[in-house]
Amino acid sequence: MKALLRTFSIFHGVMAILFACAALMLIVIAAKVGWLAFAGGLDRGSAQQIIEAIGLLTVAVVALQIAQTIAEEEVVRDAHISGPTRVRRFLSRFLVVVVVALVIEGLVATFKAASEDASHMVYAASIVLAAGGLLAGWGVFIRMNRYAEELEPEAMAEAKREDRKLK
Repeated sequence: MKALLRTFSIFHGVMAILFACAALMLIVIAAKVGWLAFAGGLDRGSAQQIIEAIGLLTVAVVALQIAQTIAEEEVVRDAHISGPTRVRRFLSRFLVVVVVALVIEGLVATFKAASEDASHMVYAASIVLAAGGLLAGWGVFIRMNRYAEELEPEAMAEAKREDRKLK
């Protein structure tokens, strides 16, 4: 069984590296798009390219955060998500990145729709509404999870001991 768990840790490590590589490639692409926009002059087309670069950077941040979360939770800590504290912390780290990325993507889509085709504004609004729904659902989850944590205070103590592995 320990060999199987070690294999999962190795696969998680590989996935974290792949997410980090994808993020680095997106950063390079965003830098290229931004540089081309800068070199192209100060016009509406350049502004659209900068907005596209911001969208790419947002996805890169999400990929880096996912890589970091996977590496810390599954490889370094070798934590198995079973207690309410661990679940809350893992999901919170992931969801904060996703919600921020969705909001930024919603803003990018709004700017794009405003300058290109107003019929795409529904798409932009749906992204922002989805981010709001996700944020509200996350808040309900945190609230309910807090009650579960109060029933299992030893899970919080164990999670804090696992945090020492990162120092």
